[in-house]
Amino acid sequence: MPAPLLATQLFLPGPRSKSVARPRLADRLTAGLRAGHKLVLISAAAGSGKTTLLSEWIAAWPAAPEIQADPGLNGLGVSWLSLDEGDSALPRFLAYLVAAVQVIHPAVGEALLAALQAPQPPAAETLLAGLVNEIAAQPRPLVLVLDDYHLVESQAVDNALAFLVDHQPPHMHLVIASREDPPLPLARLRARGQLTELRAADLRFTPAEAAEFLNRVMGLQLAERDIAALETRTEGWIAGLQLASLALQGTPAGPGDAAEFIQAFTGSHRFVLDYLLEEVLHRQPESVQAFLLHTSILQRLCAPLCDAVLGHPSPAAQAILESLERANLFIVPLDQERRWYRYHHLFGDLLCQRLGRPPELAAYHRRASQWYEANADLAEAFEHALAAGDGERAAGLAETAWPNMERTFQTAAWLNWVKKLPQAVVASRPTLCLQLAWAYSDGGELEPSETYLRHAEQALAGAADRDGLRSLRGHIALIRASNAQNQGDLAETVRYAELAAQLIPEDEGYLRAQVAITLGFTHWAAGHLEASLQAMHAWMDSMRRAGNQLFAVASAFVVADMQAAMGRLAAAETALRQAIHAAAALGPEGETVTAHHHLGLALLAHERGAAAAAAQHLQTAAALGQRTTLVDWPYRWALAQARFKESAGDWEAALSALAEAGRAFVKNPVPNLQPVAARQARIDLKRGRLDQAQAWARERQLSPAAAVRYLDEYEHLTLARVRLAEGSLAGVSEGLDRLLALAVDQKRTGSALEILVTQALVEQAQGRRPQALAVLERALALAEPEGYQRLFVDEGEPLRSLLVEVRARLEKRSGRPPLAGYVDRLRAAFPAAPEAAPQFESPPPSLSLAEPLSDR
Repeated sequence: MPAPLLATQLFLPGPRSKSVARPRLADRLTAGLRAGHKLVLISAAAGSGKTTLLSEWIAAWPAAPEIQADPGLNGLGVSWLSLDEGDSALPRFLAYLVAAVQVIHPAVGEALLAALQAPQPPAAETLLAGLVNEIAAQPRPLVLVLDDYHLVESQAVDNALAFLVDHQPPHMHLVIASREDPPLPLARLRARGQLTELRAADLRFTPAEAAEFLNRVMGLQLAERDIAALETRTEGWIAGLQLASLALQGTPAGPGDAAEFIQAFTGSHRFVLDYLLEEVLHRQPESVQAFLLHTSILQRLCAPLCDAVLGHPSPAAQAILESLERANLFIVPLDQERRWYRYHHLFGDLLCQRLGRPPELAAYHRRASQWYEANADLAEAFEHALAAGDGERAAGLAETAWPNMERTFQTAAWLNWVKKLPQAVVASRPTLCLQLAWAYSDGGELEPSETYLRHAEQALAGAADRDGLRSLRGHIALIRASNAQNQGDLAETVRYAELAAQLIPEDEGYLRAQVAITLGFTHWAAGHLEASLQAMHAWMDSMRRAGNQLFAVASAFVVADMQAAMGRLAAAETALRQAIHAAAALGPEGETVTAHHHLGLALLAHERGAAAAAAQHLQTAAALGQRTTLVDWPYRWALAQARFKESAGDWEAALSALAEAGRAFVKNPVPNLQPVAARQARIDLKRGRLDQAQAWARERQLSPAAAVRYLDEYEHLTLARVRLAEGSLAGVSEGLDRLLALAVDQKRTGSALEILVTQALVEQAQGRRPQALAVLERALALAEPEGYQRLFVDEGEPLRSLLVEVRARLEKRSGRPPLAGYVDRLRAAFPAAPEAAPQFESPPPSLSLAEPLSDR
C-alpha cells in the first residue's frame, strides 16, 4: 500500500513564547505579498532562523493593518508543508502539496490525489494544470509555504514546482525556505519583479537582536563586549548563538568564565557546531544521550516506536520527548497531541553522525521495521528493512504488500519499492520475480516482464515439484499468455493460457479467473464478441464472489465496448450506468474507476446527438480521470478528445489529441482495433492532405484483395477511404464485401454499419447511385433502433446528398414509412449549409407587378 500522508507534515509551527521580534524582515515579506510577487524565497544556511521567521510572521497577520486593509490579502489563508528526504518522489511530493492546499481549500485537488495511484499517472504538468485551475476558482487568497525544500532532491519535483510558479493564479503566493537556492527560474522572476528574497546576510542577527536573544530569551547575563564578541564569532548565525547559549548555561558563573568560553569559541561552523553539540549532548544524562542517539535513525518519533527501537519497554519515552521539547533541544512537535515529534534536521543529522555505524545499528532499523509492519505501515517497514541491510525482509514485505496493491491498481507504486532491492535478492525469490513480471506486464513493459519470468524459472530450477511450485509455474504461463496477448499473438496466448489452466490448482480462483478472461479476450481479437462478452460476465461474477467489487465495477467499461462493437448502444449504456451505481456503494475508491464509464456515456451520447448529456458526462469523466488508477486512462481520454474534435471539424486539435494518444498507449489485453496511425490518416483525408494518408497506406502495405480479419478491419476501411479520395477503386468493393460478410457472420452490427456507410460512398463515387442508395437504406434500418447519428453526420456533404435521395425513395414507396422520420432527424443534424444563389445563363426577365409593393 502507498505510504500514508502524515498530517504532521502540514503542522504550522506556532510562535514561541519567547522570541526576538524582527519587524524589518516581516515588513519585507509582507511587501512582497502586497506587490503580488509569485515567489517569496528565504535561502540561507542551516540554523539561520528561516522557519522561526516565517512562523512569527504568519502569526502576526491577524493584527497586521497593512494586510487587513489590502483587498487582495484580506482573509488570507496559509498552508504549511514541512518537507523531508522522502518527498523527493514526485507522486509523494504532489500528494503532500495537495494535502497542504486542502487545509485552506478542502475541495481542491481530489482528482490529482487519485491520479497519483495510477500505474502510469498523467504528466505532472497535466496534474498541476488541473490543480491550478481549481485554486484559481477559489475566492480566498492563499499562501503556500514549503519549508526545508533543500531536502528534496528530484529534477522531476523541481520541474513540477517551476510549472506551478509559472502558472499559479494571482491570488496565490508561494513561500520557499531552503538551505540552497532551488533550481527555479529565479533570474527571470527577479527581472520581472516577481520575487521577494531573503538571504543569509538578511537573516543574521544584528548586535541588538543578538543581545536580546542571548540575555532576554536565553536568560544569560552577558556583558555588551561578550555579546559583540559572540555575535562576531558566529557572524550572527542564529543556530550558533543558540548552541553557544546552551553551552554557556552549563559553564561556571565565575568572573571571566563567559569571556573565556567565548574566546575559545572559534573555527568554521562545522567545527563550532561539533564542539557545541559535544558540550550540549554530553551534559545530558546518559539515558537521555542514549535515547537521542539510538532514535536518531527515525524520521519521526513517537513513544511506542522509540520503545521498539531501543529494544526494551521505556515508560519514560513520552516524558523524555516532552522534556526535550521544553528544553528547546532541537525537537519539533508534529501534532497538537504531542504524540509525534521529529528532530531538527541539523540536530538529527549530527546525532546520526555521532551514532556512526555501531554493530547494533542494523538491529535498530530492524526493530523499527517490525514496529511499522505491526502498525500496517508497510512502506516505512520496507525502508527500515533496507536500511538494516536486510534485503530478504524487505523483499518479504514487498511480497506481502503486492496482492492488495495489485488489486487496487497500485502496481506502479509497488514497483518503486522493489526497484530499490538488490538484484541478487530479487532473482532468488520466484514469487517476487513473478510479481515483478506481472507489474511490468500490467504497464505494457513486456521485455522486463519476460526477464523476471526467466529469473523465476531459474529460481525454481531443481526444486521439488510440490503443489506450490506447480502453481508458480502456472502463474508464469499465465503472465506469458498475457504478454503474448499484449503483442497480438493469439496462438501463443491460447497455448500459454491452456498450460496455465493445467497447472493452477482449482482452489486458486483468482488466478483461474485470470486464465479464463485471457482466453475470453482471444475471442474478442478474433471478432467473436458474443463469446468474449460471456467470458467478461463470468469474470465479473467471479470477482464479485471473491469480494473484489472494484474489479467487477472497472470491468464494465470493457463490456460496454463489446456491446457497442455489436451495435447495441442501449445495452452498452445500461452496463455503464449499472456499474456507476455499483461504484457509488463502494465510496470514493469505487468512483475513481468510473472515469472510463462516464467517458463511455459521453461518447454514446455524442453518437446519438445528445450534446448536453455528452458534455455533462465528459466533464464528470475529466474530473474523475485525474483520480483514476487504470493504466489506459490517458490513452482513452486522448482518443475521446480526438473524436469530439473531429466531429467539430477541428482537424489540427484532433491530430494533436491523437498524437497524445499515441504517446500514452500502453499494450494491454484489450485488442487495439483502431490504431492511432489509421485514425490520423482519416483526419488527413478530411483536412485535404491526401499525401499524408497515402504515406500511411504505403507504410502499412495493405491491399483490398488481402484476406480480412477483425483486427485489421478498421485499417482496411481506412484504406478504402484513401482509395476513394484518390479515385483508384479497383477491388475496393470486393474487399468491402468480404469485410461485411465477416461482420454479419460474427453478428458485429457496429462493424457492419461502418462498412455499409463506406460501401455507399464507394458506390456513389463509381456512379452507381441506385446501389449506393440501397446500401445506405440497409445501414439506416440497422442504425435506427439504436439512434446512431454521428456515424452518418460526420461523413459530411456526400452522405447528406444520399440521404436526400433515400428520403425521396421512401416517400414514393409507402407514403411516410417509419424510417423516414429517422432520416429527417439525421438531415436536421447536419451543419447548416449556405443556400446557393440561383444561376442564370442570361439576365432574368423583368417582373411586372399588378400594383406597387407597400412599405411593409
